[in-house]
Amino acid sequence: MTHTIFPLEPTAADAQAAIKDEFAFFGDWSERYQYLIDLGRKLPPFPEGWKREEHRLLGCQSMVWIVPEGDAARLDFHAISDSAIVSGLIFLALRVYSGRSAAEILDTTPDYIADIGLAKHLSPTRSNGLASLLAFIRETAANAK
Repeated sequence: MTHTIFPLEPTAADAQAAIKDEFAFFGDWSERYQYLIDLGRKLPPFPEGWKREEHRLLGCQSMVWIVPEGDAARLDFHAISDSAIVSGLIFLALRVYSGRSAAEILDTTPDYIADIGLAKHLSPTRSNGLASLLAFIRETAANAK
């Protein structure tokens, strides 16, 4: 198993509340984008050997690799992108979903996206990529049950 920093909060709901609170500190979207970039830099190291086609997340304009580990009791996700902002989006998704049970993942809708106004400020290609990432996480959880 590869080192992971997730989960940061005890539950997915707590993670979403923390994300909402953190983004409320910023007055405008240029500051929020910078924060996303900073979060992306905090992703745990992703082994170069995992950057293979079978780990690529399709549906993203940027290069994104994701590797799930675990079982229904606990699923960990390791992911990285070649895009700084996308890496920040990955950090938020992993903060909510990684290190959780399959049941908790499936019971948690990604409310943080609307709560912080993210959907309105992403390009269509980034929105599609985020949707692909969330769908992959949910599908992995559904298959682990």
